[in-house]
Amino acid sequence: MGNISKRRHPRMQGYDYSQAGYYYVTICTQDRLPILSRVHAASAVVELSGKGRIVEDQLLSLQERYEFVSIDKHVIMPTHIHAIIALSEDAAGANPRRGLTDIICAFKSITTRLCNKLDNAQGRKIWQTSFYEEVIRNESAYLQIWGYIDGNPLKWNDDVYYA
Repeated sequence: MGNISKRRHPRMQGYDYSQAGYYYVTICTQDRLPILSRVHAASAVVELSGKGRIVEDQLLSLQERYEFVSIDKHVIMPTHIHAIIALSEDAAGANPRRGLTDIICAFKSITTRLCNKLDNAQGRKIWQTSFYEEVIRNESAYLQIWGYIDGNPLKWNDDVYYA
């Protein structure tokens, strides 16, 4: 077993992902299948598929499910989603407080179940394991990420996984 490499944990060592702050999150579909939307090349307009509508509805409903969560910006691309997720101070919330990983895992579980129900399928993976996150540390980084998310449909034709 000495030659088997361990999977690297993608989160920052020692960082508390349940604390208030802003997080940039990217979640990719399993095998980068373009199942969530279609980007119209000429206009860069994103047209959601049935699965994409489920994903967007569930992403936005995180704000209702967890009173300390808000979705500041998001885009549902064909093969992935980007979002800025804000966690606020928890006035009366659950103890212990849910962290970003718990929130994303719940989101992925619910969307997988609903997407499979839509297609009358069982046990099919919709999402890749894990997700990418970045702690947004200041306003400059926030604005840069906001711009990236906003401009992502314009760059879809240049996406290495799409081409």
